[in-house]
Amino acid sequence: MTLSSPEGVLAPDHNPLIEESILPTGLDQRPIGAWGYAWIWVGIAVIIATFSLGATGAQGGVELSKVILTIFIANLILGAFMLLTADIGTEHGLPFAVYLRAPFGIHGTHLPSLSRGVVAAMWFGIQTYLGAIALNGIGSYFLGFDNWFVWYVLFAIVQVVNTAAGIEAVEKLASLAAPAIIAISVWMYFTLDGIAETKGLNIWNFQAPGEMSLLVLFVANLGFWSTMAIDIPNLTRFVRTEPGARGFLARNRRVFAGQLIALPITQAMVAGIGAVSWIATGNWNPIEVIQADAKGVALLALLVLVVLAQWSTNTAANLIPAALTFVNAAPKLINYRIAVALAGVVGTVCFPWAILDNLFVFLGYYGAFLSAIAGIMIADYYLIRRRRLNVPDLYLMDGQFRYAGGFNWAGLIAWLVAGGLAAWYSQYAVLIGFPVGLLLYVLLMRAVVLPRHAQAEIESGFSDRFLATSCGKSWADIAGRHQQQREDL
Repeated sequence: MTLSSPEGVLAPDHNPLIEESILPTGLDQRPIGAWGYAWIWVGIAVIIATFSLGATGAQGGVELSKVILTIFIANLILGAFMLLTADIGTEHGLPFAVYLRAPFGIHGTHLPSLSRGVVAAMWFGIQTYLGAIALNGIGSYFLGFDNWFVWYVLFAIVQVVNTAAGIEAVEKLASLAAPAIIAISVWMYFTLDGIAETKGLNIWNFQAPGEMSLLVLFVANLGFWSTMAIDIPNLTRFVRTEPGARGFLARNRRVFAGQLIALPITQAMVAGIGAVSWIATGNWNPIEVIQADAKGVALLALLVLVVLAQWSTNTAANLIPAALTFVNAAPKLINYRIAVALAGVVGTVCFPWAILDNLFVFLGYYGAFLSAIAGIMIADYYLIRRRRLNVPDLYLMDGQFRYAGGFNWAGLIAWLVAGGLAAWYSQYAVLIGFPVGLLLYVLLMRAVVLPRHAQAEIESGFSDRFLATSCGKSWADIAGRHQQQREDL
C-alpha cells in the first residue's frame, strides 16, 4: 500500500504517530471505480457463515422467502449506514484507526481500534481455515494428498502476499473472483433445489415447526457486519472522488452500488442457499452436501468457489483492517507489510477452528462493542464536528486530540458502557450498542470535554478549511501549511 509521503508536519520521519500507509490518501491516490468497489463487495459478502445464518432462520420456522427478504433488508439498512462512515474516507482519505484518534485521543484510539483489528485477524483465520479445508478436498481427490494444515499455511501465505501488494492487487482479485462466485453460487442453488425435489420437497413452501423471531434473525445479520460498518473508510479512502464534490451523493456516488446493491443482494443470495441446503438435506453447509456426491469438474468448481470466497473476503474485509490497526498501534515499529503478516499470525494463533464451533456467541459479543464504536463515530463526525476535521492534528502529539494525556475519556466511557450494556443483552446487541454509544458520547462531550479542552477550537473549525474533497483539495497536499493553520485558529 504505497502512498506518497507529504512534506512538512506529516512527514513520517518527523512524527512518532506516522507510518506511510496510515497517512491521508490524496485525490490522485484513489484508483478504485464504482464497478471495482462493487466487485470487492460481492467478494466480501460471500462468507460461509452466512449459509449458517440462512439455515438457522429456516430451521427456526421462517419460510425461505422471508429468510431471504429479512437478510436483504438487514443488509440494505447496513449498507445505508456504511455510507455514513464511508464519507470519512471519501472526504478526508483517512483510515479507520487514525480517525478514532478524534473521539478517543491519540493514545486512546488503540483500545477500540485494536479490538476491531484482532477480530478482523480472527476472521482471517476462520476464513483461511475454511479455504484450507476446500483446498485439502481438491488435494485429496486429485493428488491423493490429505493434510489441511499444510494447505492452511500455503493459503495464508498467498493471501498475505496478495494483500501486502496493495489495494490495486486486492481490486484485481475481486474483479476476477466475483463473477465466478456468482456463477457457481447459482449452480449451487439449482443443485440443491434438485436434491429437494427428489425428496418431494418444495423449498418455497417448506416451513419447519420452530418459532424463530424475524427480529432475532435481523439482529444476528447486523452483528455480522458491525465490523465492516465501522472501518469502511479503510476501503473508501481509495475510491475515486471528484474534486470539489460538495454534495454527499456526488462525493460518494461510486460507493453506492457496493453498499446498496452488491452487499444486500449477495448476502441474501448466500443466506438463501444455506436455507435451501438445510431444507433439502438437514445440513446448513451446502459445500459439504454437494461435495459428498460431486466428482470431477463439478467438485473442482465447488471447491474453487470456497477458496475464492474466503480469499476475496479476507483481503479486503480482514487483512487490510487488521493491518492498519496494527500499524496505528506502533507506527515507528510496524509498517504495512509487516502488519499484514502479523495479522496472519494473530489469526492463526487464536485457533479459528475452535471459534467456528461457537460462531454466534463470538458474533454477539464482538458485535456489542463494535456497534458502540459505530455510534460514537457517527456522533463525533456528524454531530460534534459537522464533518470538519483538523486532520493534521490527528498526527500531532500535542495537538487538539491529545485531550487528557492522549485519552478522551468521554469516548472511552461511552464505548465501555454502551458495549457492556449491549453485551449483557447480546441477542439485541447492535440495537443497543449503537444508540447508547451515540447518545452517551454526545452528552459527555458537550457537558464535560468540550468546555474544558476544545470547545473554541472545534467551533472555530466549522469552516471549509477543515474539509478536503468537498473543497477540491487533499490533506496530503496541504500538510506543509498546517503550522500556519494552527496559528490562525
